[in-house]
Amino acid sequence: MKYQDIPLINNEALHNFELIIDGKRSFIDYKQKGDKIYLIHTEVPEELEGMGVAAAIVEKAFNYIESNHLKLVPLCVYVLAFLKRHPEWNRLLAVHD
Repeated sequence: MKYQDIPLINNEALHNFELIIDGKRSFIDYKQKGDKIYLIHTEVPEELEGMGVAAAIVEKAFNYIESNHLKLVPLCVYVLAFLKRHPEWNRLLAVHD
């Protein structure tokens, strides 16, 4: 299944990036402080597991982060694993002082 046409929702009230697929909500919890965005936890409903949904929502979140000139602080285990598989996104990482 392709997810390019499904828009990422930035639910600021819940601090979630959301993707609605077949009526099911997948999300990434985040916190934002200044220009840094902390990705805390990724969750995909059991019915959608193994279908590339987590990768799609992470990539859409990274595109949002980049287009909004934010810096990424990955705390989520899945996001960290995604970065290992896709090191080209390391350009978004916040520099530690």
